[in-house]
Amino acid sequence: MRHVLKKGKTLVGFREKQGRYVADMQHCEILTPKIAKLLPLLGELNESFTIRDALPQIEVAVGEHVDTLVLRILQALFPADEAAIKQFADIHQVQFWLQTKGPETVVPFYPLDAPALTYSLPEFDIEMPFAPIEFTQVNSALNRVMVRRAMRLLDPKPGERIADFFCGLGNFTLPIARSGAQALGVEGSAALVSRAKQNAAFNGLTGNAKFTAMNLFEIDEAALAQLGSFDKWLIDPPRDGAAELVKSINAKTAPQRIVYVSCSPSTLARDAEVLVHAKGYVLKAAGVMNMFPHTSHVESIAIFERQGGDE
Repeated sequence: MRHVLKKGKTLVGFREKQGRYVADMQHCEILTPKIAKLLPLLGELNESFTIRDALPQIEVAVGEHVDTLVLRILQALFPADEAAIKQFADIHQVQFWLQTKGPETVVPFYPLDAPALTYSLPEFDIEMPFAPIEFTQVNSALNRVMVRRAMRLLDPKPGERIADFFCGLGNFTLPIARSGAQALGVEGSAALVSRAKQNAAFNGLTGNAKFTAMNLFEIDEAALAQLGSFDKWLIDPPRDGAAELVKSINAKTAPQRIVYVSCSPSTLARDAEVLVHAKGYVLKAAGVMNMFPHTSHVESIAIFERQGGDE
């Protein structure tokens, strides 16, 4: 969001690719219809602010019971600004949070009695609370399809020990635990590990779901071995993939089955080459999902089965 004096208005939209300019967007097919319709109105709201040049960013979080807008503010709001935000929230039925500095400064502003942000996985009787700036999949409907398909491929069973690498707030870990398997979620962000533990407790799954923080981009064979052996793995890395993780597999730590969920086909292909040509796995199946409509990005899932020791 940026007030542009030459245009005489505030531009609201995504930043242009490889640029510092904000695209002037009146609508967005990626956002939910309710939030998309608010784009020009948010520009008008910013024009009314005393600190209209000090609000560079808005983050959006959509839950099942509340829509949240996080305003990044570079200076304190004036009383008139606060009143305008409250009026906007009441009219359009959204909740505002404020962020003054880093992620740790994000706090609810108005209304304070709004429902909690959550999404659900009904097939697994799971409800996931989350904070506005915590990572969740942007497409909740496709996320349900993705989790369902991943669980079918993984086929977790009671008594199995299963690792969920790059587990985030437990999107796959808790469905694994619901099956009766013992699930260990591993994540680099200590804050997300804390949230995942809270979500396990919220869903009554602390007995089957454990979590630990570990930098999976710097993992090696020794660190992987410390986690113990697993029957199966689920891997859901960011776009950089899981290169160091798959390189660290040896005969003692290799699971029989790996389900790899990826938002980057190129890094999935790179890691698949290691699994197949260096670690003794066979690629059994792969497919894609249109998780990000109107973009060039796709979400993909691949399943690997172990066919013996290291080559």
